Amino acid sequence: MSRSGHIERIEPNAGISGGEVAIVYGELSSDLAKRIIVQFDEQPAHITAATQGRALVTVPELDHAGEIRVSLSIGETESLGKGARFIAGRKMAGGIHPVANPAFDPADDSLFVTRSGSRGEHVPVSIFKIGSDEQLNEFSGDVTNPTAIAFNRRGEMFVTGRLEGAVYRLTPLKEAAVFARGLGIATGLAFNRDDEMFVGDRTGTIYRVNGIGEASPWAQHEPSVSAYHLAFGPDGALYVSGPTVSSFEVIMRFDERGEASVFYRGLGRPQGLAFDRDGNLYVAASLRGRRGIVRISPDGKTAELVVAAMNLVGLAFSASGDMVIASNDSVYSLPLNIKGTLLAD
Repeated sequence: MSRSGHIERIEPNAGISGGEVAIVYGELSSDLAKRIIVQFDEQPAHITAATQGRALVTVPELDHAGEIRVSLSIGETESLGKGARFIAGRKMAGGIHPVANPAFDPADDSLFVTRSGSRGEHVPVSIFKIGSDEQLNEFSGDVTNPTAIAFNRRGEMFVTGRLEGAVYRLTPLKEAAVFARGLGIATGLAFNRDDEMFVGDRTGTIYRVNGIGEASPWAQHEPSVSAYHLAFGPDGALYVSGPTVSSFEVIMRFDERGEASVFYRGLGRPQGLAFDRDGNLYVAASLRGRRGIVRISPDGKTAELVVAAMNLVGLAFSASGDMVIASNDSVYSLPLNIKGTLLAD
């Protein structure tokens, strides 16, 4: 039997500590496969399972981020091949509690994230800003249970508050004012190409909100156990995820008339959504039992895990092409060179 053991590929080849990846290597004997060691930049990884050609491993805690080397060896001494490239995420902030996508300010590419808290929980600071210095700065405590964040074409920032069923408009001076009310358990938030606001009430309604904050029901959807997450695609349709009790869930597509169809079926607990400029949809979800960021092709026919991570709730793309992912307590940045859609698209 071959002793090659060289790494052929890592699936996926990006992730953060705690994410599970598959290491695919040249076929080994069954005896050698039992003795393999996988290291991420000299840090040994926990091996969940290993066969003669594949191992499932957990990304360890790493000293630095960006491009690192993953290597395979037999025991402590015998190195197998030259290793493979892996992109590790950099932790930007911890000790927060987002429940949906973070959002980049189109004016200066600063990042906004929330400390949402449990329903009805009041915290001194519920919205934070991470600027170019990558420091976590307090921004506002005026919104209880902030959920989704979105910017319109004028660069105005809006936040849903699920406790009061409202959307708030926040100014650069950190002032928060109610923009729309009566939106049920308001979670998802997105603007279409005409700069119209859409809000998802997780109990089953998607609202269209006009420029003066008047809301009207636009479409109905199955209730979610946690939140609706909304994103408009390059085709002008609204895409919606909303975790239910199913383990084989869907991403729904609503056309410009509000007519619904299934875009993709087969995800576990899909949450935050974002599109790239090629029309691929990225979802914080699990695919075939493995968790992270899933990329779905524009036609909805194929999907693959592109970032390995646990407990993700959302993502966003920076102007420079970094992917920021949010777990239920932290945010991370990965230099993947993926450009998100523009407000002007």
